[in-house]
Amino acid sequence: MARFDDKRRQFLQFAAFGTMAAAWPGFLLAEGAKTNNAPNRTFKPDVEIALTARTASVPLKPGTATRVFQYHGKLLKGPSSTLTEMPSYLGPTLNLVRGQKVRIIFYNQLPEPTIAHWHGMHVPQKMDGHPMYAINKGERYVYEFEVKNPAGTNWYHAHTHEMTATQVYQGLAGLITVTDEHEQKLALPSDEYDLSIVIQDRRFTADNQLRYLQHGRHERILGFLGDTILINGQIDPIIPVKTRAYRLRLFNGSNSRIYKLGWEDGTPLTAIGTDGALLGKPENYPYIMLAPAERVELWVDFSGREIGSDLVLHSLEYHGAMPHMGGGRRGGRENEDRRGDSGSGMMGRRLTQGDNFPVVKFHIAEKTSESHELPSTLVPFQRLLDRDVANPDSPILIGLSMMHMSPELNHRSFEMEAVAESEKIPVNTIQKIRIFQEDHAMRRGGRRGMGGRGDTDESDERGGRRGGRGGGMGMMMSMAHPIHLHGQQFQILSRLTQNRHGSGYDTVKDGFINSGWKDTVLVMPGEEVTIIKPFQDYTGLFLYHCHNLEHEDMGMMRNFLVS
Repeated sequence: MARFDDKRRQFLQFAAFGTMAAAWPGFLLAEGAKTNNAPNRTFKPDVEIALTARTASVPLKPGTATRVFQYHGKLLKGPSSTLTEMPSYLGPTLNLVRGQKVRIIFYNQLPEPTIAHWHGMHVPQKMDGHPMYAINKGERYVYEFEVKNPAGTNWYHAHTHEMTATQVYQGLAGLITVTDEHEQKLALPSDEYDLSIVIQDRRFTADNQLRYLQHGRHERILGFLGDTILINGQIDPIIPVKTRAYRLRLFNGSNSRIYKLGWEDGTPLTAIGTDGALLGKPENYPYIMLAPAERVELWVDFSGREIGSDLVLHSLEYHGAMPHMGGGRRGGRENEDRRGDSGSGMMGRRLTQGDNFPVVKFHIAEKTSESHELPSTLVPFQRLLDRDVANPDSPILIGLSMMHMSPELNHRSFEMEAVAESEKIPVNTIQKIRIFQEDHAMRRGGRRGMGGRGDTDESDERGGRRGGRGGGMGMMMSMAHPIHLHGQQFQILSRLTQNRHGSGYDTVKDGFINSGWKDTVLVMPGEEVTIIKPFQDYTGLFLYHCHNLEHEDMGMMRNFLVS
């Protein structure tokens, strides 16, 4: 918390300079701005973008404008369709093509350090937005990479050490779409029929300013929950649609809120894509769980609906995501914290984790006879299996723990460049990784080497800390964690659960998409998820962390060293 307060003081120290800079637009874009990573003269970009992180004021509610952080983009080279402006505070959508070479010149006009991470994109370490590369006000950082991702929906956001949650909350986020030849052959709904839906929750003060973390460390442990839902940076928007098929790209841009998305009338959801790529074929779900940083692409056909009618997407009720104390009473929301504002949000009350509330309303505004047919197959998909991995019998282990109100991975907290022996990965290999909640592993007798890979890391450079906390079960908390791994996308091999009875797991289990490519996976209490992940092409440090942004800032993040 002392470090968090230091960052706040730094913010105030820079404020006066920020006001002066705002008086001279373009002041920090001069060629004299300090460059932390110079352009490579041999790199010939197809697309070049100037992207600036800056302060702004936007009208979110009637009355006083809301002060935010914002990404501003300017296309310097490339197709005119490369940048699509988003409403409100969100950064422009970057529309890229597989095989393009991209240069992004990133400028910091904020009153604090920052760096941008290209979430889901397969790029070299130096281009990935590791917090070690954070730049100060007046500096710039040059990203250069080739787009190697298949068609899909990714995003970009601030990734500053101990400040990711606050900077993303204040607005530093935007979408990335990638297209390729496989997607183009499908002729999916496009242009006005291809809709991005960014879902976020916020709180506001009486004068319309963003309010964050009213309850200090306790609220950081639980994760921030807002009382007002915003769609594409707007409050209570109504989206007009025609009686035809649409492609919806849904993205959970919230700090910690987990959504259980379902139509109010019970219509099944048809998924055509996951975090970073299209599925092999469409799949139907009664609802879909969407944790922070996750994306899902839906095929939605409004044909046959009455003109003038509405269809509302809800977050449905569920249980079991919030913490219980180890050894204490298990269960659903009876154990969940209900602190917060009196609330003036979408439902006129506070919204706790697992509540039922409307997310976005679609209004059937126009009748049309034209539409698209849902393809029976989408893109080629290769399922990775045990035979494809380098470590079929000794998976890398990632233990999730909340011991003594401290979120950790394998009983370690984040250190900027630290790497344990178990976190060293040979380049150009495919690895099996097992992610599990450590309180349940400990209940089963501590069967795992909590240091990471196999059971060979019991005495690491920290002195074998895995056994040092075993007596404190009363202080071990278990809650849902969305785990994100940088670098290439991965596949989910299996999900195993323990003690499901009364845990609430049955209220979420049918909403997990376990096929396709992903970069973030929600691990529920009592759950063990095994994934298969390639580590190809690039060497260096690549992060893995909880994408509950409060947990990330508190140190629930580590490095893999690929070499």
